[in-house]
Amino acid sequence: METVEDFTKVESIFVRGRNALMLRGQFTPIYTDYYIHLMENKLRHKEQLDTIIKEKLAFLTLHLTARPWAETVAWTVNLRAPRVNFFATGSSVHESITGHLFTEGVKEGDRNLLYSQTVVDGKEARRSTIELEDNDPVHWIESYYSQSEQRPARAFKLADENFVLIAAQPDCDLEWLENLTTEDVEKLTETEPTKLLETRKFRFHCGCSPEKFLPSLAQFKGNAEALFQDDDALEITCPRCGGKHIITPDMF
Repeated sequence: METVEDFTKVESIFVRGRNALMLRGQFTPIYTDYYIHLMENKLRHKEQLDTIIKEKLAFLTLHLTARPWAETVAWTVNLRAPRVNFFATGSSVHESITGHLFTEGVKEGDRNLLYSQTVVDGKEARRSTIELEDNDPVHWIESYYSQSEQRPARAFKLADENFVLIAAQPDCDLEWLENLTTEDVEKLTETEPTKLLETRKFRFHCGCSPEKFLPSLAQFKGNAEALFQDDDALEITCPRCGGKHIITPDMF
């Protein structure tokens, strides 16, 4: 059975005098599960790319906590140099975040872009595309809030895998927000009147399994030979997390 320690707890805190919302979390539990996932699937990323995907997972998790519970959000970032796609998706309802990066078969675009999709059951998906100036996830989420959320936000990387997102609310003290430093954020709950609004918890988890890929192979039911071509099994890679799954003829 999972314990609270298996999850990253994200706090949603209202900064009263500044009319700002602070989201903060310590991401070691998510990163531990992320590295176990890489090890189990024999995946290894270059250090620079690994750092970027981890920070993207952290900031998407904070963003999810700033949003209504029912939303599932997916972010895909396409970079020109290095030529790579970063994917991350998460849901407060399922208390999970997952992601993967792709370095093969990535088309080179003329700009760095972030593609966002927000889904609520029973409603049409909401999509937006944001142009990015560099390879820093801190600037990605700040650009996303400025262009898509239509309000400013600041993102911070603190010590010991702690991350913070501070988003403007109506009548926010924008000068204060713009001039915040990492040192200010580290002691914010001591220097400003605040109120804890809620906490949510997340883990690194995709939920993929061999059985979930079978519907996409339904056309081969009754004709497994065409799919397996004399092989004993077929390996399928999950596009969400990079997990590898084995499909055998008897599963049909």
